[in-house]
Amino acid sequence: MNHSKEMAKLAFEAMDDKLAKDIKIIDISNISVFADYFLIANGTNRNQVQAIADNVDEVMHKAGYPVKSTEGFQTANWILMDYNDIIVHVFSEEDRAFYDLERIWKDGTEVSAEDL
Repeated sequence: MNHSKEMAKLAFEAMDDKLAKDIKIIDISNISVFADYFLIANGTNRNQVQAIADNVDEVMHKAGYPVKSTEGFQTANWILMDYNDIIVHVFSEEDRAFYDLERIWKDGTEVSAEDL
């Protein structure tokens, strides 16, 4: 399995385990040099957003993929987790709608978890 695909699959499963809403996986490998995949999801409240990010961090760390950097954990409006090959975005519902990363990265290819 492709290294970044494996990472994206693990992150997706970790997000799904914490009931993240509307998880999107966007392949940006053909339009970006800094990552292969964006994973975008939202939680319904601050505690869930943090729980989703915590679970992603735990699962990825156990698999040998430590996070390079994390931003926004304290406010939990938009948590960004950089794993080099994948970037995980966990939003509050309002901030996800406001920033609309799916529109910004529309040149990427949305893939399903089954395709990873």
